[in-house]
Amino acid sequence: MKDPIPFPPGDWPALEPGWVWLCGAGPGDPGLLTLHALNALRQADVVVFDALVSEDILRWAPKARHIYAGKRGGKPSAKQRDISLRLVELARAGKRVLRLKGGDPFVFGRGGEEAQTLVQNGVPVRIIPGISAGIGGLAYAGIPVTHRDVNQSVTFITGHDQSGQTPSSLNWKAIAEGSQVLVIYMGMKHAARISAALLDAGRPADEPCAVVCAATTPEQKVLETTLGRMAADIAASGLEPPALLCVGRSVLMRQVLDWQGMMAGGAPRDLDPLARGRPAEAC
Repeated sequence: MKDPIPFPPGDWPALEPGWVWLCGAGPGDPGLLTLHALNALRQADVVVFDALVSEDILRWAPKARHIYAGKRGGKPSAKQRDISLRLVELARAGKRVLRLKGGDPFVFGRGGEEAQTLVQNGVPVRIIPGISAGIGGLAYAGIPVTHRDVNQSVTFITGHDQSGQTPSSLNWKAIAEGSQVLVIYMGMKHAARISAALLDAGRPADEPCAVVCAATTPEQKVLETTLGRMAADIAASGLEPPALLCVGRSVLMRQVLDWQGMMAGGAPRDLDPLARGRPAEAC
């Protein structure tokens, strides 16, 4: 493969035979890959990839064998234990193995489980972080995950546990009271249950919310709603996972920061969506 631009010079690590690199592919846009991820793609003999890794990213590993190991809620999927043991098997066969996971492998990606299994079986590993969808996906929607006028904390939550249900171990009251902005991964299916739990815990029904589907891809769609209407609006919208749910007043910033909408010729809806009545930089 001939590159129009040479890879940047430097002491880039070599993916050696028998190693597994667990790598985050980012939230979807191939341009959000790290250079370490690209370096790994160029060296791998085998790429074991998840459902949210696009073909555009896999094209950067033309010499590698591509093995699908996606897990999607409600659909036939490989068992996690089988995936981990397949990585062990490939490494023991002397392959240069790249395990490519959407987002960041250690953010609700089960990368810790896979890495632990590899180490327990004597397989050397390297971890390559990626841009998590909860940060990168919201940024593409024009929603800052932190904004000084809104929040000094943010909580990342998984919308389902190993059973496929909303995690029963979560203390929704503590979450509702403890963080101004909540980012919920894989929560669309359980939006009614999640919003009800937050409302019961004291979050206001008119609190701004956003649902970001297929974040950072050409198919990205954003639904702006409120906590009280979120479940009904999702049902009426026809939107499908994968999706992020964001709860908090930072969602209002999309009215001024929808940069993709502005690139398409749209205008900001409100230059001061928080109604501060002062310059953005004022202390």
